[in-house]
Amino acid sequence: MHNPSSWSALPLHPLRGVRILSLALNLPGPAALRRCAAMGAQCTKLEPLAPAGSASADPVQTYCPEAYNALHKDITRLQADLKSPEGQDQLHAELARSDVLLTSFRPAALHKLGLDWDTLQKRYPQLSMVRIFGATGEGADIPGHDITYQAEAGLLPGGQMPASLMADMTGALMASEAVLQTQMHRLRSGAGALLDVGLFEAAQWLAQPLHWGLSAPQGDVGGAHAGYRTYRCEDGVVAIAALEPHFAARLCAAAGLPARGDVGTMREASTHEAITRFMGERSVAHLREMALQQDIPLHVIPA
Repeated sequence: MHNPSSWSALPLHPLRGVRILSLALNLPGPAALRRCAAMGAQCTKLEPLAPAGSASADPVQTYCPEAYNALHKDITRLQADLKSPEGQDQLHAELARSDVLLTSFRPAALHKLGLDWDTLQKRYPQLSMVRIFGATGEGADIPGHDITYQAEAGLLPGGQMPASLMADMTGALMASEAVLQTQMHRLRSGAGALLDVGLFEAAQWLAQPLHWGLSAPQGDVGGAHAGYRTYRCEDGVVAIAALEPHFAARLCAAAGLPARGDVGTMREASTHEAITRFMGERSVAHLREMALQQDIPLHVIPA
């Protein structure tokens, strides 16, 4: 099984020596900051003062302490009331030694805190800023969350709950990429740069294969290709990814069909019926062993 936490060690460390200050709460900002820390950045997060009885004001700490702890590994955490003079002093002391500011406030809130780009540029000309919004441009002040961005992108057909927080995590990747872009710009020009990341745009990026028709029901990675589907077997469900002709030909041969793996054959109803029958008559253990022996991409879906 692949290691889901392998992203936590990125050996090239392209952000070594870069100092990032984050004010971003919820999931995208901390996930982006953790990604930057894995690339060698010195990361500090300045959170609001924690309410009584809680260790953090970040909602993620309430929703899922496990996620909060994982995302804040190797992150220096501070707390301040940014609306107070003392909090502002602490904020600007951190900004004075930072290369990048990462935020997730809406534009109106940034302006109230004196963190609009024009003000920051005058005071810290070499500081870059990456702003995570719900949407970029005119939609930046419209409230939303991962589920609304996925829904608008067409990723929740039938209204089912999302399997994961796709927009948030993709937005986090885009934000860490934006940090890299600002530092490349600074190397060339010596100046800071402003980049905005929209979670709606992140969801739209994820939905591109659907909009292209690739993952729609009539698409070859949406179920139309018999080698790229989920199948129910005797005691479970498996996912098959025999999309390339050589993989598809091996699957057909295993199912007692002529060893043809061309797209036309794999789209035929008779091919779907034969492979469905073959899968349904065999156990998970048998299919797993067959896939290993015959080099067919297959994964057993846990019950």
